[in-house]
Amino acid sequence: MQDGETMSDHCCSPRRDDGGQACRPPAPGNFAARGDVRDFIDVAGGSFLMGSEDPLAYPEDGEGPVREVEVAAYSIAATTVTNEQFARFVEATDHVTDAERYGDSLVFVGLLRPDAPPTRAVAAAPWWRQVPGASWRAPEGPGSTVDGREDHPVVHVSHRDAAACAAWLGGRLPTEPEWELAARGGLVQQPYPWGAEREPGGIARMKTFAGTFPHRPSEPVGTVPVDAFEPNGLGLRNTTGNVWEWTSGRFAAGDPRLVLRGGSYLCHDSYCRRYRVSARTGNTPDTSLGHTGFRVARD
Repeated sequence: MQDGETMSDHCCSPRRDDGGQACRPPAPGNFAARGDVRDFIDVAGGSFLMGSEDPLAYPEDGEGPVREVEVAAYSIAATTVTNEQFARFVEATDHVTDAERYGDSLVFVGLLRPDAPPTRAVAAAPWWRQVPGASWRAPEGPGSTVDGREDHPVVHVSHRDAAACAAWLGGRLPTEPEWELAARGGLVQQPYPWGAEREPGGIARMKTFAGTFPHRPSEPVGTVPVDAFEPNGLGLRNTTGNVWEWTSGRFAAGDPRLVLRGGSYLCHDSYCRRYRVSARTGNTPDTSLGHTGFRVARD
């Protein structure tokens, strides 16, 4: 972290503050030309009921009121961008991520090695540690690697990084309404992509924190492959849990933060119920975290 930077007190996504704006992405490419065609879902568009006034919602996040929103037709990737895809982008463009530029990123404490050197904790969320050398290449810091996780979502990417990669792939980041319409999978005002119950029949349908948060997990903590779990009614996977996903939306008028949707593997109902399709959070364009990725949309 550079001198003068601060971390917000938001438990879901502490931020890096430098007053920066989202950078201009490179000229659009073409998915086919990149040899990187993945399943894209065509969404017809139209109007839908966006937001939530459910008791589980966070009014302070701007989830409500429920409103009718019109969306033009578009396509959206069935999965988030993987480590393998992002590596191809970096190799072709020599892109340097914000985490690499600043020299650090935020990592969940439970993923650090027992012999890891002392790291600075975020005051309001001490389970987040500022780890020198953490990046998309080394998600848990020096000595870690994405080898064996090629099909997992890329993490430690800022909004700037995500927009640049999406443009190189011939697409863009989805708008917030586009993201929510697709994430809902054709359902109306249900909290999850599959319906009303979080775990139908007691079976997990998304990757969130299991056990007692933050120090006593009952299952391994971290990302799972982008195609884990069953798709929603439109064919999208992991629109809740696993990783937060950058969109192009602003969190609020006059607010420099940009919107992320979907929750992550660190969501736990003891402190954060943002693993629902209407949930939202915001962060600055240059912030990177170990539970944040993106998926690509196109017109």
